[in-house]
Amino acid sequence: MPLDALDQELDPYSEQVIHAFDRVGPAVVHITAFAKDGRPAGQGSGVIFTPDGYVLTNSHVVGNAGRLHASLTDGQSFEATLIGDDPATDIAVVRLSGTGLPHAELGVSATLKVGQLVVAIGNPLGFTCTVTAGIVSALGRTLRTRAGGLLDSVIQTDAPLNPGNSGGPLVSGAGRVVGINTAMIGPAQGICFAIGIDTAIWVATRLMRDGRVRRSRLGVSAQTVPIATRVRRFHGLQQATGAMIAEIVPDGPGQAAGLQAGDVLVSFDGAPITGVDDLHRTLTQERAGVVVPVGLLRRTEHLTLSVTPVEI
Repeated sequence: MPLDALDQELDPYSEQVIHAFDRVGPAVVHITAFAKDGRPAGQGSGVIFTPDGYVLTNSHVVGNAGRLHASLTDGQSFEATLIGDDPATDIAVVRLSGTGLPHAELGVSATLKVGQLVVAIGNPLGFTCTVTAGIVSALGRTLRTRAGGLLDSVIQTDAPLNPGNSGGPLVSGAGRVVGINTAMIGPAQGICFAIGIDTAIWVATRLMRDGRVRRSRLGVSAQTVPIATRVRRFHGLQQATGAMIAEIVPDGPGQAAGLQAGDVLVSFDGAPITGVDDLHRTLTQERAGVVVPVGLLRRTEHLTLSVTPVEI
């Protein structure tokens, strides 16, 4: 076989990375934020997810900007408008002033597996559309935000991120967006984080409808964990996972109800809780001030406590 033909052969790993980049790369934008006095205030990445120019990015990239500017890999440049941002999940939606734009297909983060190939696309340090690849290192992580809050159900990956990657897409080998890159741990090697696309979509839908996310809270941080098969069978539970409480806010409704770190929430007002995303979706504004029964596993016991969420 000629040498040039050998050079053109690609291994399956490379083919998946190239496929992911080809599918999503054209929809990645570089975002520059300007302060109210016109000075540059920061930069990051985003991904267009509708043909009429709606973009997913990070709240910390665009949340306090006076003006936003976005550019595509093909050289198109747009003014961008902030539709809304949610610091609690570090998700924001902006809209470009164009139509018929390239847009990415959104996937599902709930079905991700540890060890699965993922590709991070962004604009580190302003370099247009850079791609890095790695694997899902862990799922259900909790990450403290720049504002001091806690992000739940975060994807950990070893796909390298750099300043400017924030807000860019984390993409599966099938070419679907499964997360929004949000952070890296500077002193550590190969530890980076992304917000699951299931959470991002839920937040984006509300930002596009209301301009903000209206929710209540329990005063806990949690992460999605598996439930041991023997425990599930003993208590007749159908779900394989629940939301384990990692931390309780002092004097919050969770503490007042008797919740403890290590408790695994399995139901809320009679509806199954299979993880943190379920918990976020359940804690709507309408729940604030209403006493709700919460089912939980405490070691091997199945308990029901009454909790009263408060509005954020």
